[in-house]
Amino acid sequence: MATLSDRLDHLLGKKTADALEEAFDIRTVEDLLRHYPHRYASQGRELAEKDPPEGEHITIIARVTSAAVVKMKNRPGSMLKVVLSTDTQNVDVTFFSPQKVKHVIKPGVRAMFSGTVKYFRQKWSLTHPSYLILPEPRAGSEDPVVNVDRIRGAGDLAGIARASQEPGAGVDLSVFDRALIPLYPATRDVESWTIMKCVRQILDQLDHVDDPLPEDIRAERDLIGLDEALRSVHLPDTREDVENAHDRLRFDEATALQLVLARRRHDNAERVAPECPPVPGGIADVFEKMLPFQLTDGQHAVADEISADLAQPHPMSRLLQGEVGSGKTIVALRAMLQVVDAGYQCALLAPTEVLATQHARSLRAMLGPLATAGELGAHEKATRVALLTGSMPVAAKRTALNEAITGDAGIVIGTHALIQDNVEFFNLGMVVVDEQHRFGVEQRDRLRSRAREGMSPHLLVMTATPIPRTIAMTVLGDLEVSTLRQLPKGRSPIKSSVVPASQKPQWVARAWERIREDVAEGRQAYVVCSRIGDGEKGDGEDAFDEKAPETKSAVEVFEELSGSVMPDLRVGLLHGRLPADEKDAVMRDFTAGDIDVLVCTTVVEVGVDVPNATIMVIVDADRFGVSQLHQLRGRVGRGKHQGLCILVTKMNPGGPAYERLSSVASTNDGFELAQLDLATRREGDILGAAQSGTTSTLRLLSLLGHEDVIAAASEFARSVIADDPRLENHPGLSAMVTSALDADRIEYLEKT
Repeated sequence: MATLSDRLDHLLGKKTADALEEAFDIRTVEDLLRHYPHRYASQGRELAEKDPPEGEHITIIARVTSAAVVKMKNRPGSMLKVVLSTDTQNVDVTFFSPQKVKHVIKPGVRAMFSGTVKYFRQKWSLTHPSYLILPEPRAGSEDPVVNVDRIRGAGDLAGIARASQEPGAGVDLSVFDRALIPLYPATRDVESWTIMKCVRQILDQLDHVDDPLPEDIRAERDLIGLDEALRSVHLPDTREDVENAHDRLRFDEATALQLVLARRRHDNAERVAPECPPVPGGIADVFEKMLPFQLTDGQHAVADEISADLAQPHPMSRLLQGEVGSGKTIVALRAMLQVVDAGYQCALLAPTEVLATQHARSLRAMLGPLATAGELGAHEKATRVALLTGSMPVAAKRTALNEAITGDAGIVIGTHALIQDNVEFFNLGMVVVDEQHRFGVEQRDRLRSRAREGMSPHLLVMTATPIPRTIAMTVLGDLEVSTLRQLPKGRSPIKSSVVPASQKPQWVARAWERIREDVAEGRQAYVVCSRIGDGEKGDGEDAFDEKAPETKSAVEVFEELSGSVMPDLRVGLLHGRLPADEKDAVMRDFTAGDIDVLVCTTVVEVGVDVPNATIMVIVDADRFGVSQLHQLRGRVGRGKHQGLCILVTKMNPGGPAYERLSSVASTNDGFELAQLDLATRREGDILGAAQSGTTSTLRLLSLLGHEDVIAAASEFARSVIADDPRLENHPGLSAMVTSALDADRIEYLEKT
């Protein structure tokens, strides 16, 4: 008999096991059984996914409704045009060698088709897919009767057709006559039927699987046993079998994640961090009294939460999320000053040199004499704010390094240069990460290791719009969360509109005219592009693939605007490939009002603060993610005047990309948009480096649809870890964690 931990090469043979490992990293029995069917075909209701992604290799079971040989339009020859009927839609299939298949692919035939999805005019199809003609059960017979003469196949599915005619080959075609036929995530090299065959072979040998979940938890949640769930999910007799199996296996996923997170929270509580209680009359108090405005009620509430965390002897791990312009930076500065009052230093990590420089300039301006320790006229409670970036002149870099290692700088601001080996802190007590999704976990971990031995610095991460992975970690209870929704007084919501450039070119011309009108009234504008120049991408994410329509580069738009469109205006250019001194000079000129229109890439996405900028035009807006668009438009309307964001796209109205832009334009609620981002891009690899849904640790669990399951699993995991932090008394649960999450992902999460 086989167990979950057995290697597949001993059970299936080396060739098959190697193919599974190469395609899906499947090595053991449990790995294979956790590779669940992603849908089921049912008798009489052949199933096809409604809108599978472009390029995905899929397997469908369908019945041929028509098959006709037609001449090709653009080259000599003919092709077989086939229409398949599924329970949801008709699917077009094309074969370029009609003489080879027309006698097999005929109307009325029921078959499995496996190929790569291609879209044309918003309709998907398969071109020259592999196929397997499926047997029809004999009416009134309890046992399926296979007419061997009709089993035909081609391409990657030809093997099963040949094997069906070989005596003793062990090919059991009766699976295609089950009420529900499992269809698996597959590749060109490992087809769905191959996985199905392997699973059936393993299930026939599998010993009873002991259940790691306590019986009372299963009863409370009305969950079936693990052994039954693993068998039912692959070979269900009814839809109810599938649902019961999914309920159980989904809870296992949530529990595995929550056990890791609960253990991490437990370990974090046992770490030693610097105690930084508020100091009456200290630099934080002086700063707050110097402010020329009142903090909002929300800022006060969040500041109090963070202040209480900093006073504890274990490290704070808090996410500060808030709307663009809600005042997160000043809350973070207030927290940093509390740490400085306690005799420790703070590191502020920014994703770009432009933003790091902007932070240094704005923090020094807000602190005034409190940031000039050692200089004439400095306040008695003053500290210093040091800036450290990779492209700084050697002398300036040496000065910043010295201020960090001596402790003269209470606040050290920088990019990833802060985590290089040659950067040392005198006594690091707190790390603030701005736009946390721009940094890898390993980078943040290296920065935290800069504290003195035996100490863990407090950690505050900030984001204006939670990206999918941030939301996922939040929903999973990984971070304590503080939220700012209230905008400062006098700030008007930004207006947004979508411009279909192909259908309404005059609207694009109107956008340029609107910029001229604002500039004439003494204000400024941004024009944002998705890439820098020919063959180069922009500084931020590119939400879509290279097959999308050609886009305009920042260099092209700069030349167009400064040449023929706005020759009388002062047009500047800013992108990530400019030398640091040039980038800083451009931003200084724009901030000072010496540039009217700044053509740029996403280098201005976060943190850049020019209150006089009132209008932003985003060219090829469909090339940006939802959260990124929200971040970008947050750069305008930061002063007393109304902000306007114009989203220009070549995409057709009514299409998914245009609808996504319309959703962005319809609301300024960043949290609502983050939910949209999560729904459209999926959760991402919750315990890995991916930021969106390309590789997901989660198989059955949805963070949007199963919050109740996550909450129940969290409560269970917390109670277990409280009594048994290392799961020494719960070997089944420990095995559940390692089976659901590989070692690299567990180590990754422990570092976060």
